[in-house]
Amino acid sequence: MNMMDYDRALYYTHRSEWDNLLILMVRTKDQFLSKKIEQFLHAYNFEHDYTIIEKNLTSLLRYIDHANITIQSELSDLPMYSLS
Repeated sequence: MNMMDYDRALYYTHRSEWDNLLILMVRTKDQFLSKKIEQFLHAYNFEHDYTIIEKNLTSLLRYIDHANITIQSELSDLPMYSLS
């Protein structure tokens, strides 16, 4: 899991940079993130019902939050070594 992908997804979503979000969808190795981005962008471009767009956006943001929490917990479980 690459924390930068989640940070970029959050940034691009916040800034409405859909082209960059699409590029991230293709390049990320996280298939769940890619699928969430795909579902959101499809809804944003083709759905007329705002509740569906909102549901997909919320789903994407929840996954980003979940992934960031998971990464943080994995990093905190790693032993810290001092170089001194």
